[in-house]
Amino acid sequence: MDQTIKTVLDKNQGEPEFLQAVEEVYESVIPVLDKKSIYRKERIFERMTEPERIISFRVCWEDDNQDVQINRGFRIQFNSAIGPYKGGLRFHPTVNHSILKFLGFEQIFKNALTGIAMGGGKGGSDFDPKGKSDREVMRFCQAYMSELSHHIGHRIDVPAGDIGVGAREIGYMFGAYKMIKNEFSGALTGKGIDWGGSLIRPEATGYGLIFFAQYMLETHNDSLEGKSCLVSGSGNVAQYAMQKILQLGGKPLTCSDSSGFIYDEEGIDVEKLEFIKELKNVKRGRIKEYAEKYKSAVYTASEKGDDHNPLWDHKADCAFPCATQNEANEKDAENMIKNGISVVAEGANMPISNEGIKVLIDNGVMYAPGKASNAGGVATSGLEMAQNYYGLKWSADQVEEQLRQIMKNVHDSCLKAAEKYGMKGNYQAGANIAGFTKVADSMLDQGII
Repeated sequence: MDQTIKTVLDKNQGEPEFLQAVEEVYESVIPVLDKKSIYRKERIFERMTEPERIISFRVCWEDDNQDVQINRGFRIQFNSAIGPYKGGLRFHPTVNHSILKFLGFEQIFKNALTGIAMGGGKGGSDFDPKGKSDREVMRFCQAYMSELSHHIGHRIDVPAGDIGVGAREIGYMFGAYKMIKNEFSGALTGKGIDWGGSLIRPEATGYGLIFFAQYMLETHNDSLEGKSCLVSGSGNVAQYAMQKILQLGGKPLTCSDSSGFIYDEEGIDVEKLEFIKELKNVKRGRIKEYAEKYKSAVYTASEKGDDHNPLWDHKADCAFPCATQNEANEKDAENMIKNGISVVAEGANMPISNEGIKVLIDNGVMYAPGKASNAGGVATSGLEMAQNYYGLKWSADQVEEQLRQIMKNVHDSCLKAAEKYGMKGNYQAGANIAGFTKVADSMLDQGII
């Protein structure tokens, strides 16, 4: 182990998710560091792994029983070399420094790949919106924003949604921000259409993911038409990934939540997808209800202690992990290969372990890391920021066309960077190198700060 990575590992012990993300990037950029010695001399990689600012605060709120509840709030402003901090807010009991640092670190490269001037950041709270009333969620969001508002702004830091933060939560936080600051500005993205939001933003991450996969297949004179697809998750990303798969002639077979997954051998068609959207977005139900309604589906409950995820045991052509980090390991990757998977594109952030990624690449599977393939969400957030700044409202067709072009540019940038450093066709290396060099050169230009 060389001194560069050893220094980072030693300084961040006890943060496994963050170290996993760092090691994954570092392995790819070693040839870049060796070729351009000034990166090592100026310790660019070490500086890039150290957040510019970590904000941690107490969030006190009152539940419906008038009992006082206490949560922790966070915002990690990781790197602003190419633009204001940009990244989502996650409300989930598992949120901690390691999770947010890994997400913020990934966001640096993802944002750089979009070509839009956005730095990397991430934030959230260990608050769990599940099972809470709308009033409880509102009171929490207002309390959270009472502190976060001091650290964000349209030209400073522009948060968005993530796991546990949807349209409801963004609305409550934007309302609180507006009252505190006495201004109507684009300090949050993912807003409602009537008050500054962009068309296609809810669909953007899932749509962008499938656009990216289509471009991967086109390099082999192929397409998604007729392809069977395994999709994990049932939230925003998974829903719109399945919608775009259907539009392009593919067939989604699976869908999941924290309780388990369904496998529908007949495929999830438009009608069934609408049922999933109603179930998850309105009723906030569990995915097992799908199998109760559609007899062609089989439901499998999640089992604690499983050494692999049985969702990936099914035969298919493509796999789109869209649930959460580390949902697929080395054994899952081996099962994907056994079951004929030829394309894997990540809809979630770091859903496959480093060991699993290596198995996929070593066996010739076309693999796209989330920092490239799921960049459509933050790219469209950038388009929302532009619309807010200029007071414009673009049509859905305009936004989707721009999203499609951005994903094409991200795809091509990955391939170009990989080929430049002797790793032709390696999307993982290409994404890391392309994102790293853009940010690294900007950091060099701006001096030691």
